[in-house]
Amino acid sequence: MSMFSILRRNWALRVSVVLNICVLLYVCAHFGSSGPWIEEPPTNWAAPLQSETFSVVELVNGTQKGATSSSVPATKLANASKGGNATRAKLVTTKPTPDATKSAIIDRVEKNNQTTKNSGPVVRPTMSLQEAVPCNEKSTEPRRAQRGDYWVLYNYVPMSMAVRCWESVTYTTHADYTFLDNLEPLLERWRAPISIAMHAPGTDFAATVDAIKYLRNCANPLVSQLVTFHVFFSSKHVPKAVPPAEKVWADTYNCSLGAPWVNVTLSKMYKNEKKLLYPVNVGRNIARESAPTHYVFASDIELYPSPNLPAKFLEMIRKRDQPALYKPNPKVFVLSIFEVDEKNQPPSNKTRLVQMLKAGTAIPFHKKLCSGCHNVPRSKEWQEAPETEGLHVFHVGKRTGSFVHWEPIFIGTNNDPLYDERLSWEGKSDKMTQGYALCVLDYDFLILDNSFLVHRPGIKIFKKDPHREMLTAKTNALIKKIIVPELKILYGTRKGCAV
Repeated sequence: MSMFSILRRNWALRVSVVLNICVLLYVCAHFGSSGPWIEEPPTNWAAPLQSETFSVVELVNGTQKGATSSSVPATKLANASKGGNATRAKLVTTKPTPDATKSAIIDRVEKNNQTTKNSGPVVRPTMSLQEAVPCNEKSTEPRRAQRGDYWVLYNYVPMSMAVRCWESVTYTTHADYTFLDNLEPLLERWRAPISIAMHAPGTDFAATVDAIKYLRNCANPLVSQLVTFHVFFSSKHVPKAVPPAEKVWADTYNCSLGAPWVNVTLSKMYKNEKKLLYPVNVGRNIARESAPTHYVFASDIELYPSPNLPAKFLEMIRKRDQPALYKPNPKVFVLSIFEVDEKNQPPSNKTRLVQMLKAGTAIPFHKKLCSGCHNVPRSKEWQEAPETEGLHVFHVGKRTGSFVHWEPIFIGTNNDPLYDERLSWEGKSDKMTQGYALCVLDYDFLILDNSFLVHRPGIKIFKKDPHREMLTAKTNALIKKIIVPELKILYGTRKGCAV
C-alpha cells in the first residue's frame, strides 16, 4: 500500500472520530437541558394550601365532632374535666401561621376571580374552615387587672373544653347573678363557647361565686364545659374576700340548697343598697375581649338564638359563595330579634316564628318600647321569605336614613369598635355610640336569613320610671356634649350618621 493511501485513511479516521465526538456532545447537551428525568419544576413559595375537606365543628354535650382534613390531624380531646388548667381539655392540632393562611386565601380568591370574571355565577374555591378564619390563639389563664375604675378577674372560672380560635363562635354577654337562670336555656340553643362578665360588687361577690358553683355542679354539664366566667367590681366596692380561682374550680356545691338567685330580695342586693348603676358596657367589653374565638356574638343573656347558629354561620364563612362576603367594606352579621308572650316557648326555626308572628304570639323586639331601635331593614320581606337550608345574607343594610338609631346585635370580631364604658344600663342609649362609629367607618350590616334571636318569654311594655328618666336625660347630655365630639375627632364624620 502506498504512503499516500495510508495518510488518507488516517485523516479519514481522525475526521470520523471528531464527528462522532461532536454528535455525542450535542446529544448530551440536548438531553441535559430538556430531558424529563433531569429537569426540576420551579419552586412556588406563594402557592396556596391544598384544598381540604372539613366539617364544621359541632359542640354537643361537651364533645367535639369534625372530619379530619388532608393536612390537619384529627382534633383530639383529652382529660376533659371541671378542674383547673392542668386538667382542662386539650386540643392537639397543627396550625399554619395566620399570615400564611391569609396569603393562601388571597391567592385562591384572586385566581378564582380571574377565571370567573364575566362568566356567570361566582363559584368560590373550596377551603377548610381553618383557612377561612385566620386568627391567633388567646391565653385563657386566669389573671387580675385594673380596667379604669374596675378590678377584673379575667377567666376567673374558665370552661373545661379548649377551643381553637377558628373552630367556633363565642357568645359574649354580661349579668349579675340574678340573671343566671337564663344560662341553661341559652346554652341549650347555642351549644358553643360563652364568655360572661359578672358584675359582683361588695357582698354580691359571695352570692355570685355560689351561683357559679351551683351551675357547674348542679346544672347542665354544658356549663362547666363551655362557659367562662369573668368577675368585675368597682375599686370603691371591693369584696372582703376573693378566693383563689383554683378553689372555685375545685369546690363542690350542696345542690339541695337550690339556686342562689331564687327568692332573692332585689332591694337587699349590695348593688341596690348602695344605689350603684349597672356598668353594662364594661361587662360587654370584658366578655368580648376575652373570647377565645375570632368570631364573637356580643349579645344580652336574655336573648336566645335559634338553634345551631354557630355551625351554620361558620359553614357560610367557609364556603364564601356569596358576593356580599367579598365586598371591601368592614362588615358584621346581624340577627333579627323578636319577643314571644309568656305562655309560649321561643320558636326553634323561622317557619314556626313566622306562624307565631301571624298569630300575634310573637312581635318584633321592643315594638312597644322603642320600635325604631330594632327596626331591621327589609324586615317585612325577611318575614315573607320562606325558610331555606343553611345560612345566607338576606340583605346588606346601613345605619342611615330611617335606620339612623338602629341598635343591631350582630356577630363580629374584636376588630370592631368597643362600647363606651361611661354609659350605664339605667341611662339607656348604651349601644348608640358604637353604632355611630360603625356608621362612620362605613360598615355593611349583613342581615342573615334563617337565624334570629328571641327574648326570654314575656313581652315588654312601657312603664313610667321617673328616676330612670332623670338618668336618661343625664346620659343624653353626656353623649351630646362630651362623647359625640370625641367620636368626631377619633372617627371623623359621614353624611347620614348620627347617634
